[in-house]
Amino acid sequence: MAELVSERVNAAEQRPVAPVEAWSADLVTRSGYAFHVRPASPNDEAALAEFFTHVDKEDLRFRFLSAIQKVGHDQLKALVMVDHQRTENFLAIEPETGLIVATAMLAADETLTNAEVAVAIRADFKRGGISWTLLDHVARFAVSKGIRTVESMESRDNHEAIELERERGWTASACPGDPTVMVLRKKIDATHA
Repeated sequence: MAELVSERVNAAEQRPVAPVEAWSADLVTRSGYAFHVRPASPNDEAALAEFFTHVDKEDLRFRFLSAIQKVGHDQLKALVMVDHQRTENFLAIEPETGLIVATAMLAADETLTNAEVAVAIRADFKRGGISWTLLDHVARFAVSKGIRTVESMESRDNHEAIELERERGWTASACPGDPTVMVLRKKIDATHA
């Protein structure tokens, strides 16, 4: 699929379509909620800063695995200045308002074999299936890159995320050296994405 994406041509302009553009999509959750997803760009820093003010404090702690009150410039920069090869940050956008409602970052190792994913969602958009649908999109992207294993580091207290991932076929194990963290892992291939 990656070869097809890089070879696609925009007929109107007769130039290759950037792979980043190819990963923009309109998605629909199991509950019928429609949203747009696209890779983040440097222009999204202010909108992401606003987004994180609507994420529960406890979810911020789970997402960043530390007790933070506000997502700072350096953290935001890491979310928007990605290489789009080993690292990608997907933004779920509410189509009517343009608000960022969720984000899912994937960071792969140098061999593009294993990757870690981290998801955050606005408090007022939880429980609508956005996280599941976004994780499926991330899995398709990972498969296109040849990534075979995706991991998520979760606080043991984040029962909601752990349960979500288990329902999606992830396995949980203790994190060596840190009893407060669980490692959730899923092997993926083209049939699972």
